[in-house]
Amino acid sequence: MDRFLHFLYTGPLGAQRQRFALTILRYGPGCGIAILVALAATAVSMLYGGPQLLYSLFFGIALSYLSQEPRTRPGIEFCAKTVLRVGVGLLGARITAAQIVALGPFTALIVVGAMASTIGLGHFLARRFGLTKAQGILTGGSVAICGASAALALSSVLPRRADSERFTLLVVVAVTLFSTIAMVVYPLVAQPFGLPPELAGLFIGGTIHDVAQVAGAGYLMGQATGDIAIVVKMLRVAMLTLVVAAVVLTLRVRRNEASSDPRMPLRRPSLVPWFLWLFVAVVALNSLGLVSPDAQRALGDISRACLVVAIAALGVKTSFRELAQCGWGPLVLILIETLWLALFVLGYVVWAADRVA
Repeated sequence: MDRFLHFLYTGPLGAQRQRFALTILRYGPGCGIAILVALAATAVSMLYGGPQLLYSLFFGIALSYLSQEPRTRPGIEFCAKTVLRVGVGLLGARITAAQIVALGPFTALIVVGAMASTIGLGHFLARRFGLTKAQGILTGGSVAICGASAALALSSVLPRRADSERFTLLVVVAVTLFSTIAMVVYPLVAQPFGLPPELAGLFIGGTIHDVAQVAGAGYLMGQATGDIAIVVKMLRVAMLTLVVAAVVLTLRVRRNEASSDPRMPLRRPSLVPWFLWLFVAVVALNSLGLVSPDAQRALGDISRACLVVAIAALGVKTSFRELAQCGWGPLVLILIETLWLALFVLGYVVWAADRVA
């Protein structure tokens, strides 16, 4: 031990080693807890099936008392914020520009219209359920884009409130639950209409929240339907960058309008947060063919792992009692948004199928 301390604190690199050791001591305990929770959730998901993110959240909540421990708090905060942003940025590893172009402009227009109307519906109905407009955007965006990942990304740029974290976790629970139900129900809904694979894939990929559930429902209906559903879903994921940037721009404009004293300029956040630049960069490299298939899979796995660790950390920071304080309003609103999105896309695909017939 004495030799280790002598090596750590002496020599030309002693200061750097000391800072590194202090960083490990500061963030290590909390990060270790979040990683262990994520590993446990992953093991249960692999052995028994079920949503990995939801397991990670619930296991984290079971350890919520650790969030008040000074030794673990810095690492948990780091996982809940920085690790989360890295995971969102690396989501771009799944997407290429060729996938989006292959859908065609009209299909893309339907998907974007469904997403925009769902986010708008959340914004419009929020006050009627006792929520803020920002919370309505969070629920609408999570339903419209990519479920838990979108909820985490949007919550990182929306205005912070005392209940922001527990509200975000409630949204994650709700969208994961509804997405799992949709994976089973939506193929049964689509079957009586006799939809061709391209329209069935549009319905599945354009409505179900999470990528894993889209794959499950799509390939349940056939190989061609599953392939199209995944591409449609990737278009929704790609829209995450534009939606988050639009939210940040809107917030910055409102802050500028609220500033009445020109001698006290407001601090302006970056229009596009750094993790969205990472998202765009990964998509660009992937589209140019500079990322090998093995690297794509590796980046996708890293992204998923980061999100699972971040969810675990957010779970540690909350409790079931705090989730219950959010009430039933957010759950009902998310259900309405989910049904709206499904009816919007289903209405189009049924109409299109009748025209083809």
